[in-house]
Amino acid sequence: MTPKAFEAACLALPAATLSVQWGDSRVFKVGGKMFAVIGLNRHEGAPAYNFKASDMAFELLVEHGLARPAPYLQRAKWVRLVSQDALNDDDIKAYLGQAHAIVAARLTRARKRALGLD
Repeated sequence: MTPKAFEAACLALPAATLSVQWGDSRVFKVGGKMFAVIGLNRHEGAPAYNFKASDMAFELLVEHGLARPAPYLQRAKWVRLVSQDALNDDDIKAYLGQAHAIVAARLTRARKRALGLD
């Protein structure tokens, strides 16, 4: 999946927003809370795809060598894919949808209502 396709998949989710933080990283949020990040560190080469995962998805992706715990966010069950093509595009979109849903579920009822997520 290309960075543009990753971005499009994130922004296609309800009430998703994009901000550029930490230099060149593209941070995708719902209700002001992060659910995915494209790390664009020039020193690492290829873009790094990071997203929030369920407990089971975290274990599965890491155990099968498709992802590793995301730096600084592993305690919160975030993963970083080992490469842009570690998963097919449909699987990445599904994981992004799941990440969005996990984060949106933790928003207050009032915030969900304001964003049209209820």
